[in-house]
Amino acid sequence: MGIVLFSFGQAPLSPQNNPVDYSLVKNESSKMKWFVLQDTMKIEIGTIQTDVQKKGNELIVISTIDLNRSPVKWVDSTIVKTDRFKPVYHSSYNQQRDMALHFKEEITGYYLDKMNNKKVMILEKADESYFDSNFYPQLIRWLPLKEGYSDIISIFDYNPVAKIGVITATITQVKDSTLLSHGLPKETWIVTTTDDISDNEVVSTYYIEKSSRKVLKQEIDIKGKKMLMELID
Repeated sequence: MGIVLFSFGQAPLSPQNNPVDYSLVKNESSKMKWFVLQDTMKIEIGTIQTDVQKKGNELIVISTIDLNRSPVKWVDSTIVKTDRFKPVYHSSYNQQRDMALHFKEEITGYYLDKMNNKKVMILEKADESYFDSNFYPQLIRWLPLKEGYSDIISIFDYNPVAKIGVITATITQVKDSTLLSHGLPKETWIVTTTDDISDNEVVSTYYIEKSSRKVLKQEIDIKGKKMLMELID
């Protein structure tokens, strides 16, 4: 792995410092199979459907997770402004908890812990510019990626058992590669990221097709445990 150098005088990426190529942002739907890797075994645990849609001056991203052993689908929704990707709304619903955030001058909403039947009303304030933490995996697809690229991204995350507030995600490395996908070679950017949500202990690697900027594959390394997502369509 090459050495990654960051300029600490450089501002992190945010809606106020956004180098995205907006011509790459398109309405799209994709579906990935989700696997857990154990030794030599590849165990399918579910699917992830992601829909991206422009609607007026907003961009809507909806992810639906269908786990094989869960009777209920997990649904995450994110709305951002189309011009600078300033966050507007985020919600997340699953068996463990429900959450909704409204981003204005203040961040308001609620967090419902279903396991303990405890609901917390949210009122937070952030002075600096930031992206929604749920949006940054989409954001990196549209950045000016190139061999050796690295950057820091300002994100807001709300997680009572981890972090609350503005933190950072880091693109540690970008490599030029070719990936065999559905039997065809695809020119690909391999983008490695981590973030403060996991104290930078979880590493996500995205295999992004250069022409379409679709994620063909994603690998997640969680303290030695590995997960894999692969594009179906």
